[in-house]
Amino acid sequence: MFQAAAWLVSQFYNLTSDYTAAIALVAVVIMMLIFPLTLKSTKSMLEMQKVQPEMKRLQQQHRNDRQKLNEEMMKLYQEHKVNPLASCLPLLAQMPIFLIMFRVLNGLTKKTSDGTFDPDYISKTGELYTSLQGKTKMSSLGLDLSLTPVKAIQENAATGVIYALLVVALMGLYFVQQRMIASRTVSPTMSASQQKLMQYLPVFFGVFQFFFPVALVVYYFAQTIVRIAQQSYITRRFYKGDDSLGSQAQAAGAKARELAKDDVGGGGMFGQMKKDLSKAKEQPKAGPKPIISKRVTPPKGGSTPAKGKATPPNRPKPSGTSRHPKPPRG
Repeated sequence: MFQAAAWLVSQFYNLTSDYTAAIALVAVVIMMLIFPLTLKSTKSMLEMQKVQPEMKRLQQQHRNDRQKLNEEMMKLYQEHKVNPLASCLPLLAQMPIFLIMFRVLNGLTKKTSDGTFDPDYISKTGELYTSLQGKTKMSSLGLDLSLTPVKAIQENAATGVIYALLVVALMGLYFVQQRMIASRTVSPTMSASQQKLMQYLPVFFGVFQFFFPVALVVYYFAQTIVRIAQQSYITRRFYKGDDSLGSQAQAAGAKARELAKDDVGGGGMFGQMKKDLSKAKEQPKAGPKPIISKRVTPPKGGSTPAKGKATPPNRPKPSGTSRHPKPPRG
């Protein structure tokens, strides 16, 4: 797989004789290959969003019976012909591609101890390898694609600003893409803090780019531009008009959010636990129970009886006469 991706980069370099153009074209081709999966997953996600009100009702109705809830959910999926896992297809496809391209482009900038290039995965007889052999810079459009923005700033602050601006521009594209997606879909179970976190994800991704070679930044830059164009097409295809699939899904999502607000704590085992805890807090606490002592207090002059034995009654002492009378005097 790594050799195949490196071969693709080499072929585009043979056509363009430019590193930036070759890397950008690879990003475009990969995104176009994944796009059918993106369309399929988007449609599946919208179909799932349409049945969210029914899903919330089932969760409320069978909150204490997990097996019955799963059975009813499966019936609902079959009735509406939806697959909850279909929306994960692009992510499953992109993860290995992301790792492969990261390794290939990072390996393309590999250098030996003397600072010259020794790229991984590409053919040593190809034009791309020959163009890098014995060189210390991967120059394209005035940039050294083998440098990281951080290292470029450390070496020369004046020229390093250009590298930093490239990363800032990429962060801006991330924000545009995030806003396009967030404006269409809001999960009924997503809290305000989670939505806020999603807004700042582009910043986190952008910060990482400062530590990657610029060759990778160029790849992500081209990839994000293509993704924005694809999202624009998805908006026109699925969200145009009140009768569109996207509009119906948005209305169903709003209804599901209202049901989620009414159902405090949500459904399922954890939701029921939250409700039980809230009810317990509302109930007034009972006062402490009186302590009943089991100790037997003996009467005056008596002793505490041993366990299992009865206490003998106290006999009154005889008054006026002695128990042992004195003998008469002679």
